[in-house]
Amino acid sequence: MKVNKAEIVISAVSEKQYPADRKPEIALAGRSNVGKSSFINKIINRKNLARTSSKPGKTQTLNFYNINDLLYFVDVPGYGYARVSKKEREKWGKMMEEYFSLRDTLRLTVLIVDIRHEPTEDDRMMYDFLKYYEIPVLVIATKLDKIAKNKRSAHIKRVVETLDLDQSDSVIPFSAETSEGKEDVWSYLSNYMK
Repeated sequence: MKVNKAEIVISAVSEKQYPADRKPEIALAGRSNVGKSSFINKIINRKNLARTSSKPGKTQTLNFYNINDLLYFVDVPGYGYARVSKKEREKWGKMMEEYFSLRDTLRLTVLIVDIRHEPTEDDRMMYDFLKYYEIPVLVIATKLDKIAKNKRSAHIKRVVETLDLDQSDSVIPFSAETSEGKEDVWSYLSNYMK
């Protein structure tokens, strides 16, 4: 898909702040520092609409990005970052639970993992949490350019097995460096944009 318009509409912390125009939403979740902002920027052809940072834990709100006036990408706070206080983590947890459990315009969650490493306990918990709420999941295995071509299928298999991926969910290997996987991502997302 050619993205002509991409803008942040609101950084929300509660339901009363969510956009009211009923566009379909695709949430983006992942560990802090897994490359969520780089994924968003690459997929929409922007250098820095989503702020990338070397400091994990930067996203502390639900950031709603309007894409072509067709849908919202909703960037949720990264999880698994130890330097955030327990109180702050609980606040994020409540905010995310409210969003995932109540939002009926949410069509899909993109769960971003690092293909180089086995998904963490936090990744597994996030996946299980989404399945509990019966939300379809697309797993993006990012940093594909860092893996030798002959090792890719083994790494993808490890992601599928570690997350115990439901047969209705998919994994797409992706590189924000080379754009590999970008067309596959848009092709998959197009099924959830109505």
